[in-house]
Amino acid sequence: MPIGLNLPSNILPIEGIELGCISAEIYRKKKRNDLSIIKLAEGTGVAAVFTTNQFVAAPVEVAKQHLKEKSARYLLINAGNANAGTGARGFKDAKISCESVAKLTGCEIEEVLPFSTGVIGEYLPLVNIQNVLPDLLSDLSKDNWMKVAEAIMTTDTISKAYSKQVEINGKIATVTGICKGSGMIRPNMATMLAYVATDAAVDGIFLQDILQQAVNKSFNRITVDGDMSTNDACILMATGKANNSLIKNCESDDYDAFYAAILDVFSHLAQTIIRDGEGASKFVTVKVENGYSQQDCLKIAYQIAHSPLVKTALNASDANWGRILAAVGSAKAEYLDINKVNIFLNDVCIISNGERAANYSEEQGQAVMQLTEITITIDLQKGNESETVWTTDLSHDYISINADYRT
Repeated sequence: MPIGLNLPSNILPIEGIELGCISAEIYRKKKRNDLSIIKLAEGTGVAAVFTTNQFVAAPVEVAKQHLKEKSARYLLINAGNANAGTGARGFKDAKISCESVAKLTGCEIEEVLPFSTGVIGEYLPLVNIQNVLPDLLSDLSKDNWMKVAEAIMTTDTISKAYSKQVEINGKIATVTGICKGSGMIRPNMATMLAYVATDAAVDGIFLQDILQQAVNKSFNRITVDGDMSTNDACILMATGKANNSLIKNCESDDYDAFYAAILDVFSHLAQTIIRDGEGASKFVTVKVENGYSQQDCLKIAYQIAHSPLVKTALNASDANWGRILAAVGSAKAEYLDINKVNIFLNDVCIISNGERAANYSEEQGQAVMQLTEITITIDLQKGNESETVWTTDLSHDYISINADYRT
């Protein structure tokens, strides 16, 4: 069950964005909506980041290529089939799916971006997709954000969406986003798809900078299991329909307020992925504070977040703090003084200056570990850098979900 997570509410439409979904019978386990489309108004700015996995899926290759050539008008998304590990045929199938949309809409093939998520190593059922495209396009509506959020799910147990409004130059701008992801989640993107749109007017080149900054503080700070997918994509769209003064750079009026809204949406969506992590029973925040460098902070945070021993202790609600201590030391941070390290479970100090805190008791640690939301704080006392990573525990259910994924 998702940790502290309910179905999204008050999801706001974005002027210039329409969405639709339908069943193309791609999803193997049952008939459900599994093919979605997002239509972008002409002139919409589009920024994107993708998986850093070298074994990249065909739709990612095609989307990257198309973004270099044209401005996107349609995003075609399927669940249930990753179209990864499918070689030349997979690339051709992704191109044909884009061509099929282009023929029906009158746009150019390069103006269509394909996205896929699901089982790796199986060919895309092109005929299924082509057969339902006319009906899919007739389902387009500005109010279909929640329908599409559900249609892109795979092992997710709950749809993920969030909206935020902000005033820019006296105009109200809206930011709305959806995402999917539950397992095979690792920093530098993960088995996740995310689509965030705003009606704010933003310079197209600067939009990419905004996206990269927001991703680095949100989707690149989550991890369920340390495994990186072949299909990740995160898209940020700006339609300009709010008619605010163009945001061109960090010096633009109200940039700070706008970026804060963007980051709020990205961070909320990223955390919903962790709260719905496969088999998760704990939502865990790992904070590394007062480090000498950002790199040291991230090394330690991820070492803790990826440690099977730490994660299984969390699942068992076992205050075995020695596992956290060992993870800090094994991270090989460049500037680590073990005699200065403080470690906290929520507000309970367990390690003070490198050794067990004088006032710590097992009962205190056990009380924290029984909670469903836990913060592990590592105070390095070496500098001014801090980083935060969100993760889950590791449960028997995680093993079952992934053992049974294809059966």
